[in-house]
Amino acid sequence: MKDKKKLVPCIFLQRENALELAKYYSDAGADELLVLDLSDSAQDHEKAIGLLRQVVRTVEIPVIAGGNVKRAEDIKKLLYAGAEKAILNLKKADNQALTEEVSKRFGKEKIAVSADNLAVIADNKAIIEEFAGELIYFHQGKPEELQELSQNLSTPVLSVWKEQKADICQILSIKNVRGISTLDLSQKDTDFAGIKKKCKAEGIAVEILESSMEWAEFKLNSDGMIPVVVQDYMTNEVLMLAYMNEEAYKLTIATGRMTYFSRSRNEIWVKGLTSGHFQYVKSLTMDCDLDTLLAKVSQVGAACHTGSYSCFFNHLTEKAATAKNPMGVLNQVYSVIADRKEHPKEGSYTNYLFQQGMDKILKKVGEEATEIVIAAKNTDSEEIKYEISDFLYHVMVLMVEKGVSWEDITKELANR
Repeated sequence: MKDKKKLVPCIFLQRENALELAKYYSDAGADELLVLDLSDSAQDHEKAIGLLRQVVRTVEIPVIAGGNVKRAEDIKKLLYAGAEKAILNLKKADNQALTEEVSKRFGKEKIAVSADNLAVIADNKAIIEEFAGELIYFHQGKPEELQELSQNLSTPVLSVWKEQKADICQILSIKNVRGISTLDLSQKDTDFAGIKKKCKAEGIAVEILESSMEWAEFKLNSDGMIPVVVQDYMTNEVLMLAYMNEEAYKLTIATGRMTYFSRSRNEIWVKGLTSGHFQYVKSLTMDCDLDTLLAKVSQVGAACHTGSYSCFFNHLTEKAATAKNPMGVLNQVYSVIADRKEHPKEGSYTNYLFQQGMDKILKKVGEEATEIVIAAKNTDSEEIKYEISDFLYHVMVLMVEKGVSWEDITKELANR
């Protein structure tokens, strides 16, 4: 996606539906999010940072965030909340020096600067090109201004149209414009797939769903369809089984929303069209015989018409087995620790740690880290396994105490 042009809807953290919009944009095909904090007070700014963390946890696309930045610590908060880039407004004189400071501290690629007129950009051209990874240009909308910027500035530009509707494909065709944000894109019913299809037809490189195989290559059943096994892309939980004919398959690729053929109703069926429980495509894979499709999706609400998240809930039998999936085990242990905090159990060591407080938890984390160092000096690998397990347990107690999940950690690692 790096060299492709981006569609970037804008969210204001003070809106009541900020999280809902962020989730929709991420699932519906936006490439990035521009997230702005309009708070005035320090207290409201802290609330906005907390909400930004929730947005980053909710979406699967990069977030560029800014607003109420006055010092390097504010940039740190935005980046530590999960923003891909933090924004400084160049109209504020203090931010011109601050841009250099935070660029050297956090890296040029983590810093974006914003301006709303060409004069400010011209005055700060050296700062922008040396210390910013991109320029966010807020303007009323004149393509000729963007053409001028493209010729005079080497830094990539995100074009943000404040009022007028824009010819999105025309703007994205400008060489140095890497992405666009408009009022049109920042709506709940934005057809990102349709916009990208139009841009692609005009020769603009965009991120779009495309199938590497033709429908004719699949082995169909006697009804001319293929069965589709649907999984939650995060947990791999099997959600449902449905069927696609050629039209449903092509609509799924074109829209990014799972579309099936209902055999009982004898019609095309967009999952969630009436319930709102849409399934957004994350990946589609055919099996070895090319007769069954595996779809990994982001599920909104419940997959089953009964209200159950998965259609597979009628338990029949089970053979006891030790769980070995790494993330499954870590999440299971984390859940037990979280439950102990919520529902204390007499005699529980975990509850003892929570009762003693943060200093005790941190002391144990430090002790266990030291034990790993000592164990690593020994030749017996079993000892280090034991010590790392102890360390991870105490780290998870710390994570629960601080409200940090394994999803937060794995997202941070993935971003790196």
